[in-house]
Amino acid sequence: MASTLTAPALSAAANAGRTVPAPVALILNVQPSNTAPRAWFERFVKHVTTFGFQQSRSDSSLFIFKPGHSMAYLLLYVDDKVLSASSTSLLQHIIASLRTEFAMKDMGPVSHFLGIHVQRSATGFKLSQTAYAVELLERAGMVNCKPAPTPADTNPKLSSEDGALIKDASWYRSMAGALQYLTLTRPYADQQVCLHVHAPRDSHTALLKRILRYIKGTTSLGLHIHRMDTLTITAYTDADWAGCPDTHRSTSRFCIYLEDSLVSWSSKRQTTVSRSSAGAEYRGVANAMSECSWLRHLLGELHCNVHKATVAYCDNISSVYMARNPVHHRRTKHIELDIHFVREKVALGKLRVLQIPSARQFADIFTKGLPMSLFEEFCSSLCVGETTAATAGGC
Repeated sequence: MASTLTAPALSAAANAGRTVPAPVALILNVQPSNTAPRAWFERFVKHVTTFGFQQSRSDSSLFIFKPGHSMAYLLLYVDDKVLSASSTSLLQHIIASLRTEFAMKDMGPVSHFLGIHVQRSATGFKLSQTAYAVELLERAGMVNCKPAPTPADTNPKLSSEDGALIKDASWYRSMAGALQYLTLTRPYADQQVCLHVHAPRDSHTALLKRILRYIKGTTSLGLHIHRMDTLTITAYTDADWAGCPDTHRSTSRFCIYLEDSLVSWSSKRQTTVSRSSAGAEYRGVANAMSECSWLRHLLGELHCNVHKATVAYCDNISSVYMARNPVHHRRTKHIELDIHFVREKVALGKLRVLQIPSARQFADIFTKGLPMSLFEEFCSSLCVGETTAATAGGC
């Protein structure tokens, strides 16, 4: 499970508190063409780069235009585009150029994109998938189910052999995949459900239905992206050492903030078995730093440079000491590549690894079942809240 916000959302929030004019964002729908997809994309890239856009190295579907002090971003997804510009005149100029080459329809200010509802307010953006959540409950036949306060209980993780095989595995796989898309705007622990799609059992179905019951009571929740005055990157990283009851592999998880807004999160089982908790935690730090490096590079391409070092919070004191200590001990040779990667970032002044109490480790929400009070506190810290309040100042 991994999610990252789109570049226009990041740039709009990053520029919201600066002297750059308030961004104007539109959705453009390109009319169907008989041209092969690859050839059409090459034709599109050639046209926009001739106009002055530069294709991003971090994301090949993102294009950046910076004439003087103005700015524009164009994000392409199949036949839909999100176009954001620093002024209305620049926006219309770009649209006029695109229409000389492509037949397209102006869908107006961004309000829905790929099933995500976008609300703009004076304090930032709210992203939600209320309609998709309701549709998901209808597909599962659980519209009238009893809501659950959390998406997972606090019991130990289930093995792949717990329970009897279910008859309709296709239903389980369909719902597990649909739940993953919902994590774009509301992080929760669905990884355990996805691990068992190859041979789902009745105990795994109970886990899936528990998540659906949680969604039933929280359909209006969404992600809040706040306006930013300064740019800082902060990561919370953790690992569940030998947490898989079948393979004894660890699960890395992290969440990354741009100032105080959650912009990227992930929960992924590690590829090898770690012989120590420190090794598992340090691999988790390396994975989070890889994502932070990509995010820093993307923001640089968006002309939103991050000048301060990334701060990574980890609740394992051994991992913190290894990040600071340049001497490789015998017990760290099996994670030597991760040691070099993280140590290099620390030596260059781009990273600081600090300890944090386990009770404040927000990344736990992605793989663990938490008590209701702690789960609600973490949700608030992850910028997840109600999105039904009235908005002002935009789409």
